[in-house]
Amino acid sequence: MDVTQQQLIKIMPNARSLAGVFVSALNSAMSRYRIETPKRIAAFLAQVGHESGQLRYVRELGGDQYLSKYDTGSLAARLGNTPQADGDGQKYRGRGLIQITGHDNYLRCSLGLFGDERLLALPELLEQPQWAAQSAAWFWEQNGLNELADRDQFNSITRRINGGLNGLEERLKLWARAKEVLCQPSI
Repeated sequence: MDVTQQQLIKIMPNARSLAGVFVSALNSAMSRYRIETPKRIAAFLAQVGHESGQLRYVRELGGDQYLSKYDTGSLAARLGNTPQADGDGQKYRGRGLIQITGHDNYLRCSLGLFGDERLLALPELLEQPQWAAQSAAWFWEQNGLNELADRDQFNSITRRINGGLNGLEERLKLWARAKEVLCQPSI
């Protein structure tokens, strides 16, 4: 099942013209990673919509001070970044429609998408619509989110993506719109 640009705009009205930029990339990514039923697509688009500010952001916002949390300390270590203050936090900041963050996640994503380590050298690839969408769908599949979507376990999906329930109210609004647009029976 492919999503149309008009459906994407109904689900994410703030996306506006970006819906046209992303619709083909999203359809390709969803097809590749078996996000192909109305329930799966609705849950995926709701999460992507929240994580990307309705397709407006494919790169984590924040300056050097904010991103320094990824550069040194325990979070940096968990993400596989070097312990030195060497810019890893900036280089491997969150990118994509569901933000891939940290050296080790970039490596896993790169191996999954390309079969090589190119994202370690070119992390900005995840800012391009095709790879922003592919990385999000790859993450979705790697974390077993299709199965959770099949069972309407939206809060569990949110926790796997975000680590908590950050932004749940907006995610639920996007999910409700997506279900309304995509899950209506044909007449």
